[in-house]
Amino acid sequence: MTTARYRRIVLKLSGEALSGEAGFGLEPSIIKSVSRQVKEVAELGVEVAVVVGGGNIWRGKVGAEMGMDRANADYMGMLATVMNSLALQDSLENLGIPTRVQTSIEMRQVAEPYIRRKAIRHLEKKRVVIFAAGTGNPYFSTDTTAALRAAEVEADVILMAKNNVDGVYTDDPKVNEDAVKYDQLSYMDVLNEGLGVMDSTASSLCMDNDIDLLVFSITEDGNIKKAVMGENIGTIVRGK
Repeated sequence: MTTARYRRIVLKLSGEALSGEAGFGLEPSIIKSVSRQVKEVAELGVEVAVVVGGGNIWRGKVGAEMGMDRANADYMGMLATVMNSLALQDSLENLGIPTRVQTSIEMRQVAEPYIRRKAIRHLEKKRVVIFAAGTGNPYFSTDTTAALRAAEVEADVILMAKNNVDGVYTDDPKVNEDAVKYDQLSYMDVLNEGLGVMDSTASSLCMDNDIDLLVFSITEDGNIKKAVMGENIGTIVRGK
């Protein structure tokens, strides 16, 4: 049996990645594709945690720009991540993968509250754990959630799956055809050059806790397995 490079991972999915070309809502074929890829990885014995964004349903930043109270707008965004998480859980369990959703905002009728030790125990039992509702606090992104949970459960790497780009570039490749993809970066490079891989809070948290980040495309089927196996895809960001 082929050995995976990573023992425990946090897979970061943007909400937009689940919406397909529509850019809004949930695209069933995309969710099924992601679930199949997660199943492939789980069957290798890799312990998988997932953090899903909510931008396909609601973005707190947009609500604030509309004149809403920023905290209220962010709480709405957290609820959007719960909807995405439940959809992903349902899809995974239809494939026979035991899955638990843990939320930072208590809603016991639909999911478990986030408890670090319980999350680790689920992972040890090879259950996929989906962390929903962000950190439970406004003003923090799901990127920061991924960094925080990765540190808490001692994950080996954060796999940041993108639906519109296959790594980190010197500039937006859709706008600038001369943009060059990086194979490897440090978090200090990301912060100093303002590359926008993840927000500065999340980047600093990963750097301080020496958590590797792999940015890659989710649109090519099988890429999650390739990332876990250590194949040369995307861009790796390291603390040092």
